[in-house]
Amino acid sequence: MSYRETPLILAFVSDLYFTSRIESVSQKLDFEVQIIERADEIGLEIPDSAPRSLVESPERQGAALLDQLTLWHPALIVFDLNNQAIPWPDWIALIKLSPATRRIPVLCFGAHMDVKAMDLAKSTGADVVVARSRFVGALGELIQKYARRIDFHALGEACHMPLSEIAVRGLEEFNLGGYFEAHETLEAAWNADDTPGKELYRAILQVAVAYLQIERGNYRGAMKMFLRLRQWIDPLPEFCRGVNVEQLRADAWQVQEALTKLGAEHIGEFDRGLFKPVLYVR
Repeated sequence: MSYRETPLILAFVSDLYFTSRIESVSQKLDFEVQIIERADEIGLEIPDSAPRSLVESPERQGAALLDQLTLWHPALIVFDLNNQAIPWPDWIALIKLSPATRRIPVLCFGAHMDVKAMDLAKSTGADVVVARSRFVGALGELIQKYARRIDFHALGEACHMPLSEIAVRGLEEFNLGGYFEAHETLEAAWNADDTPGKELYRAILQVAVAYLQIERGNYRGAMKMFLRLRQWIDPLPEFCRGVNVEQLRADAWQVQEALTKLGAEHIGEFDRGLFKPVLYVR
């Protein structure tokens, strides 16, 4: 899974006036737009015969929301605080609490007289909350200021640079199974780099921490790291600084899938043969 080249704005809005405005302004700024009007539009992989109460349960919808956000990688999420078909207080809090989504900017707009709703949006974690009038008048400015847009050209250029010596040492430690040491070394490599390519080191050290948590029997900690990893590893190209990122991604997701099937109670049965080395050339 990789980030889309054209960034996405995900808008939980049902009012036609605002959806039209969002689509018009976003497309002029070269963003894709996905409009979600109701909570039940978020995909749920459950049988058609399932009770409606299960489909509409907040827990199921919240899990589906995080799954979709991980797949879509939106650059910005917009909530209309007047849209009663979306449980936005719960969803904003969920987005900002999840390691996989907390970095996604959240922009909310509502009636300027509805101070309670606007304060609630701020307290649940929204990055910016504005009145409807400002949302309409300054939407382009708000998108340009808050949307998280990745400079893929700069990232690609940085990925043509060689691995630093300290990063090579971190990879050697990783490949020997020294995941704690690899984390420490790669973090030092990340701190010493001032280019977008430093995110390669962040991605690998996140994998190292996930594997370390599995070795320590910490199921929750490992799953948390796999979720957090997506924001670092997904934007990277297939190869970066000689590292086969595509293979690393595939290996990490294979480990995550195997761990998920085992569950917390059987983590001790995890096959450590699934821990593959990082493939790279200098």
